[in-house]
Formats: sequence, structure tokens, C-alpha cells
Amino acid sequence: MQAEPKIARIWRGRTSRARADEYHAYLYEHGIKPLEEKAMAVQLLREDRDAESHFIAISYWESVEAMSRFAGKDPRRIHHLERDADYLLELPDSVQVLDIVASSGI
Repeated sequence: MQAEPKIARIWRGRTSRARADEYHAYLYEHGIKPLEEKAMAVQLLREDRDAESHFIAISYWESVEAMSRFAGKDPRRIHHLERDADYLLELPDSVQVLDIVASSGI
């Protein structure tokens, strides 16, 4: 029986609508793919608005310890990708780390 995720790590960022497709490809290649190799599950969400696009990446983990092996000693510390400053309208200063208290389908 596969373990269920107990922790969700949530990152948010936004870019201009004009660069959203380019950033999406970059984020997937350099941010999401490495997470897919370590996390139990990963979701990348996108909302396009008139002038900007919002991205949310959610990774699911069996424990804070497992997440720390990937994200470092402080899993709430943000790890910017090399070109995030080129794309994002502002650099996020943190991620959320939440306990999953109810879940269905993941």
C-alpha cells in the first residue's frame, strides 16, 4: 500500500501575460521536473489574466523530513530558479508548508 501525502508545499509566482508561455516552459523544465523525481506528486497550476499570469506549484510529501531532503534544512525557505528574476514580476519571499488534514484523489 502506497503512503498518502501528509504535507503540501505551495509556491506562487506571477509573470507578464506576454511572457507566460515562455516562463511556463522554463518553470516546468527547471522547477517541476526535479520535483517530480522527489515528491510523491506535483501539480502546476496557471491562471491567465489580462496583463499577467499566475503560477502555483504544489508538491506533496510524506513528511517534513522527506521534503527537507529536497528543499534543504528549512523547507519554507524559497529556492529561486536561476532565471526567475528575468521572468517574475517580483520574487516570492516564501513558500507555504501545510499539513494535509483531508484529501481525496491524491
